Amino acid sequence: MNSGSWEGLAKIPELRRRVGFTLFMLAVYRLGVQIPTPGINVSALAAFFERTRGTLFGMFNMFSGGALQRMSVLALGVMPYISAAIILELLTVAVPYLEQLKKEGEEGRKKISQYTRYGTVILSLIQGFGIAFGLEQMTAPTGVPVVAHPGWAFRLFTALTLMTGSVFLMWVGEQITERGVGNGISLIIFAGIVARMPSAIYNTFSLVETGEIHIAFLILLLVLMIAVVAFICFMERAHRRIPIHYARRVVGRRVYGGQSTHLPLKVNTAGVIPPIFASSLIMFPATIANFVQIPWMQKIARALMPGSLSYEIIYVVLIIFFCYFYTAITYNPVDMAENLKKYGGYIPGIRPGRRTAEYIDKVLSRIILIGAIYVAAVCVLPSILITKFNVPFYFGGTALLIVVGVAMDTMGQLESHLITRNYEGFMRAGRLRGRR
Repeated sequence: MNSGSWEGLAKIPELRRRVGFTLFMLAVYRLGVQIPTPGINVSALAAFFERTRGTLFGMFNMFSGGALQRMSVLALGVMPYISAAIILELLTVAVPYLEQLKKEGEEGRKKISQYTRYGTVILSLIQGFGIAFGLEQMTAPTGVPVVAHPGWAFRLFTALTLMTGSVFLMWVGEQITERGVGNGISLIIFAGIVARMPSAIYNTFSLVETGEIHIAFLILLLVLMIAVVAFICFMERAHRRIPIHYARRVVGRRVYGGQSTHLPLKVNTAGVIPPIFASSLIMFPATIANFVQIPWMQKIARALMPGSLSYEIIYVVLIIFFCYFYTAITYNPVDMAENLKKYGGYIPGIRPGRRTAEYIDKVLSRIILIGAIYVAAVCVLPSILITKFNVPFYFGGTALLIVVGVAMDTMGQLESHLITRNYEGFMRAGRLRGRR
């Protein structure tokens, strides 16, 4: 946002209230992260998490903003809600009823949102019981158990507490979306990731003061970070425009159509879903190896630890696969071609119907490959920086894609609010002048 936009923000009371409400709800979320779940030895749990880097625990801890490591009442974060939303998105392809709901507009979306909430409650209860059982098996390297008094009372209380925390965060996200600025669920994840940045910056400058990192290397690293962020901003806005022409139609005395527009297809069509799926799959063996002391399982876990060549190759292949898989589910070229044909639209030089669907599918296949390579490159960047250049903090990957994407989306919504308010003010001024 430019300086004029910030001045406009200060002059619009409603927008100030929206921004203030958003910041207040995010502060409530960060406060809840500090409240631990009763019955847990926090120091023993922190010691256990020190040896679980590169596992699912580390990834979920990142998305929860460090709440999982503290085992706070908000330890599950918004992951149950996101998982429920993704499951319903996938089911729309297989279940005709859900597919029909998706096509019914606003009423259908409300019904799907209701099912997503129910799914969030069920998934958070299941995950809560799983975490409670897992906590009872955990011990610190010193042998101190994480749970002092295991049993069904602890499991039930922990599952209900974590479920309540997840549902509360879902409500907070919906309130931010409705009464604040930006997508609430995305902003909660954004706040959790950004909250860990000050400690990384402090540790980096501490290493500069002690001489472990040279100042010239730090400057070079800052230049690289700015370049990577600029590259992500460019790629997230990049899209392929397919020209669309509408034929003229005469209805009574009115003429409809006869105009030209375009169909925008984003280069990164799948967003951050592919790296999340890929990370979950590839980290699963390392997570199991923390509980099962089987030699062949330990060998697989070591081969799939971040930084190893086998890990990077499998990670890139899985990201590319899930980019194609998720796009194939969410984008249906046949439906797009049918909608164009129904409203009198066509692609110049391409026959409507099946030929149009084949052309859109061909274009999608090409841009998905570019987007998949871009996402994979950003996601393997942290491993390269840490293993090859001894960078003392985590930069890049899914976290950076989320942070940049959410920041761009939120700024775009702020700009939209400002443009809308300025337009309404201009129209009111014009009407007043006309009456005079």
